[in-house]
Amino acid sequence: MVQEKTWEEFRETGLMLFVNSLLHIFGWALVFEIEREEIKCVSPARVKFRGFDEKSVTEAYIKVSQHMVKNSMTLLDEASAE
Repeated sequence: MVQEKTWEEFRETGLMLFVNSLLHIFGWALVFEIEREEIKCVSPARVKFRGFDEKSVTEAYIKVSQHMVKNSMTLLDEASAE
């Protein structure tokens, strides 16, 4: 099963920070161009950034935890399906 999601839905899960944390190891990131709170474009980019501030990481952990609580049964069902 593949269920397409928007970039905004992906960002709301908190997972974007963790994806970019991994990409930062290699000097890369996914960059969002946002105008009036709407995502206009997402593209890969070379960056000098390496990591995120503590507040951003804490907020992302909370979002990921909320996402897991909200979707845990679905994720378990999908993982258990044969």
